[in-house]
Amino acid sequence: MKSIETDVLVLGAGPGGYAAAFYAADMGLKVTLVDKSASLGGVCLNRGCIPSKALIHATQIMREAMESSHRGISFNKPSIDIKKMVSWKDGIIGNLSKGISGLAKARNVDVIQGRGYFQDPNTCRVEQENGQQFVTFKHAIIAVGSRPAMPAAFDLGNQRIMTSTEALQLEDIPKDFLVVGGGYIGLELGTVYASLGSKVTVVEATSSLLMGADPDLVRPVQKVAKSMFEDIRLDTKVQKMATKGKKIDVSLVHKDKTTTEEYDKVLVSIGRTPNTQNLGLEDIGVNVNDRGFIEVTNQLKTSIDHIYAIGDVAGGLLLAHKASTEAKVAVESILGQGTLFGHQTIPAVVFTDPELAWTGLTETEAKQQNISVNIAKFPWSANGRSLTLDSQGGLTKLVLEPNTDRVLGVGIVGPHAGDLISEGTLAIEMGATAADLAHVIHPHPTLSETVMEAAESFYGHCAHTMPTAKKK
Repeated sequence: MKSIETDVLVLGAGPGGYAAAFYAADMGLKVTLVDKSASLGGVCLNRGCIPSKALIHATQIMREAMESSHRGISFNKPSIDIKKMVSWKDGIIGNLSKGISGLAKARNVDVIQGRGYFQDPNTCRVEQENGQQFVTFKHAIIAVGSRPAMPAAFDLGNQRIMTSTEALQLEDIPKDFLVVGGGYIGLELGTVYASLGSKVTVVEATSSLLMGADPDLVRPVQKVAKSMFEDIRLDTKVQKMATKGKKIDVSLVHKDKTTTEEYDKVLVSIGRTPNTQNLGLEDIGVNVNDRGFIEVTNQLKTSIDHIYAIGDVAGGLLLAHKASTEAKVAVESILGQGTLFGHQTIPAVVFTDPELAWTGLTETEAKQQNISVNIAKFPWSANGRSLTLDSQGGLTKLVLEPNTDRVLGVGIVGPHAGDLISEGTLAIEMGATAADLAHVIHPHPTLSETVMEAAESFYGHCAHTMPTAKKK
């Protein structure tokens, strides 16, 4: 039985975990990083963000090629080698994971593969294939992430009913494919499978796709999705599923009417569940709420002062960049710097076709919270770079504070929205106004100009839109 001592134990090697481990090591602390997988990077790298974006890119290239005849370019029907595509995707994951391992080694971070369990408030038992190892720590950061939610009613033990984890393995191309959930995971993976030839049906229990995003930004995404998917059904719930030979029998309820349909495969994408079970948290007194998330302070401290929780297990937005930001806060708290989390502006990106991104206050949130705002918009149909990309449905909008014109939120839908949204986040963090954005020189012809021109349109003097009443 081995035993080691460390300043900081980090449980979980995802975007939050390894960021915390590396930052703590850079600050001169002795760090031990524990993860169940030999491949570092967590869900995001191995079973989420990176593999999904790789497949989205590959299939988008194929779609663009097949839709180029109006440009005077025609291609034969593409030949798809699924095994080769998966191998290419896995190669990206492998290289990135090796890179993280190399960075850990360079920082002298002690990496242990195994399942961590808190023996007491200062000891973690790491269960490994060849025995156990005990780590005694001064501080601990829990960053074990989350997993796809699978309701018991859908969990039939049938491999044809998948979560995002199995769907990303891309073992075959089902003819009829049902996506349960119209959030970002369902739409992103639905797009991949539709591009590969599946007839995709999306069912969403609420009245809108991508709940939380503003409806005017969702509309261009929904328009393209309707053209790609076999069907999109809102206000529709899955009542039950059953195995029927090589098919999945699905009962759907819409406006009190029940229908039964058969699908080759089903993707269940209705949210994620924190991995807070079987860690020993209840034994040492770490408080967990009724949804399974660890309760933390604005310094990410748990109910035990020297144990922190970051990322998905701490609740809030389940995003990789939120986890890595919390990692810095937790480490700086350990160092006694008193950094707080909660005021930061966190952007969100959906990698659909077109991409959708927003940051700060949305117009929808403003209405729900009775916050008075002004809205400025610029349609991408008036942007030259957008037209060269054959994207005319894009939109950039600014959510502004009345009287001051301070930027409270930014929303973008269109190609590369995820890359453009950082300007909006910076504007909010720096307290910029619409006038500031209007006065920043943007290169032409670019999509980034739409941010400047949305601000100019607010003041009634945008060169590429019809003149409007000038704001006083």
